[in-house]
Amino acid sequence: MTRGAIAFIDDETRLCAAAEDWLGASGFEVETFSDPLSAVAAIDPAAIDCVVTDLRMPGIDGREVLHRIRAADPDLPVILLSGHGDVPVAVEVMREGAFDFLEKPYGAEHLVAAIDRAVEMRRMRRQARAARFPETAGVMLETRLAGASAAVGDLRAMVRALADRPVDLLIRGEPGTGKEQMARALHDFGKRARRPFVVVDCAPRPEQAFEAELFGHERGFVAGTTAVRIGKLEYAHGGTVMFDGIEKLSPSLQARLLRVLQDRSVERIGSNAPRPVDIRVIAATHADLDLEVREGRLRADLFHRLSAVDIAIPPLRERREDIAILFVRFVEEAAERFGLPVPALLDMDLRLLEARAWPGNAAELKAHAERHVLGLRLPSHPVPAPESLPERVARFEAETIADALRACEGRSSEAAELLGVPRRTLNEKIARYGLRAD
Repeated sequence: MTRGAIAFIDDETRLCAAAEDWLGASGFEVETFSDPLSAVAAIDPAAIDCVVTDLRMPGIDGREVLHRIRAADPDLPVILLSGHGDVPVAVEVMREGAFDFLEKPYGAEHLVAAIDRAVEMRRMRRQARAARFPETAGVMLETRLAGASAAVGDLRAMVRALADRPVDLLIRGEPGTGKEQMARALHDFGKRARRPFVVVDCAPRPEQAFEAELFGHERGFVAGTTAVRIGKLEYAHGGTVMFDGIEKLSPSLQARLLRVLQDRSVERIGSNAPRPVDIRVIAATHADLDLEVREGRLRADLFHRLSAVDIAIPPLRERREDIAILFVRFVEEAAERFGLPVPALLDMDLRLLEARAWPGNAAELKAHAERHVLGLRLPSHPVPAPESLPERVARFEAETIADALRACEGRSSEAAELLGVPRRTLNEKIARYGLRAD
């Protein structure tokens, strides 16, 4: 596997030749163009991971190249190369969707680092798209539980190992970590996939109504109805039942559920005839079930029956390498659902996302992605006009540093690493702009 396929556009042929040499030596596949019109016509977005283009060129400039590339494939990252005098234009073009820009003269190592980030973004977007439009079950499993962390790899391995095993199990995780998604994967990738997947919300409600919902009833045995009702457990025959918040079930319903797990049969209200049911039961919770058992709110025998297989889904803060992948996926899904274009996703944006704790986990990240697609960002403070070029550049730099410091909770060493600058340089800029690292 190569480091990435790159299209390099510059009207100076010597720069094209130099780029081909050093990028090729760095492990990239490189195709160079000295004519931007020919480049736009020849570039196949399906075969390219990143486009690098000069800003000022005859014929069409880099800004027009960006617009035409984004029209052909909005996900294909474009890096701009610009002279010092073009910095304001480059900032505007980044707002129009460019991935990054480098000011000339640039170091070869800086260009390689920017291309690496762009290629990683491209591959994450392809992974997110594959999750939404799978072609085979094998592809689905790699993308249904999206992520690059070892923890997500372990979850996918559990799905492969357990999907067809007739065992009940327990899934634990903080709110928003994807417990139901894991349960659905276990159902969808096994032999039960064509049968019902039923979710039971165990939040407290009137006991008789909840009992009828689970077990059903014969004609005339529930007030206000004369019909026979098939309960959720019976309806799910051949499939899977997920109990969300299992510890919230009343003691009597816990006892009845334990009997179902032991006998694999249900009795409707008003009937003495057991009805066989072939169901897999998955319990999901974010509570400490050991504590629930000790304090008597959850039956120990029910807990032990369900926890023979105990799956823990770690929070996002413990698998930060998954954050950008999930965010890209959520953004694309939201854009499709809202009928809006996919907004630009800059490398700095994703790095700042990875630095956040996300206490609401994937659910919070998804809500943030939806706001991003809808353009619902906090308004910026008004800037007095007129503003000179140096002032605009300084404001952009100061805001970026301030964002990084907030993301790193004031730790300048981490902010320096996040921004890719030496710590001493960052501290000098913090002092220059009157920012506080704490």
